[in-house]
Amino acid sequence: MISTKQQMPYNLLKKHIKNITEVSNKDLDKICSYFKIRDINKKSVLLTQGHIYKYEGFVLEGCFRVFTIDKKGHENTLYFATKNWWLIDNDSFMNQHPSNLNIQALEDSQVLLIKREDKMELYNTLPVVEKLFRIMSQKALVAWQRRLIRNHSLTAEERYYHFIQTYPDIVSKINDRQISSYLGITHEFLSKIKRKHTLKK
Repeated sequence: MISTKQQMPYNLLKKHIKNITEVSNKDLDKICSYFKIRDINKKSVLLTQGHIYKYEGFVLEGCFRVFTIDKKGHENTLYFATKNWWLIDNDSFMNQHPSNLNIQALEDSQVLLIKREDKMELYNTLPVVEKLFRIMSQKALVAWQRRLIRNHSLTAEERYYHFIQTYPDIVSKINDRQISSYLGITHEFLSKIKRKHTLKK
């Protein structure tokens, strides 16, 4: 029998799922039984570009950076994932293609991981799981579309203000080079923006 302490991480996932769609407690327990808890040390890599992503992860604690490295060795950050966020590469995970992404822990972290074959089994046995991940994919697509619009319609300074106001918990966990990589600007230009921001206070 799973102790109350062991159940706590799964309770976070259950709450997250319930916020997305209606699921019975029985189905929630079955879904959670396919996820395994894993501790990830700071700077450890969960996925390396060129490898196949074998898991999908739900972040319980900590912070991760999802990024690519171009041919010149420049890092381009796609997003950061903290508590209640998912670590997903749909193309690599579902189609078993080598990934274009890297996923690295920025601090000691804990995640719940599910293997591809286990997720496929849940799809086949629990229709609500397909609905759950369909809604999640739709939300992710909307968020990605909004970010693309911001990148084309806002200045770098406006994007910076939007980022620090929308994700204050993430800002406290990352450094300036990681922020500039996410915003698509140089570290030097970010420094100018931050100096200007400080003078306004």
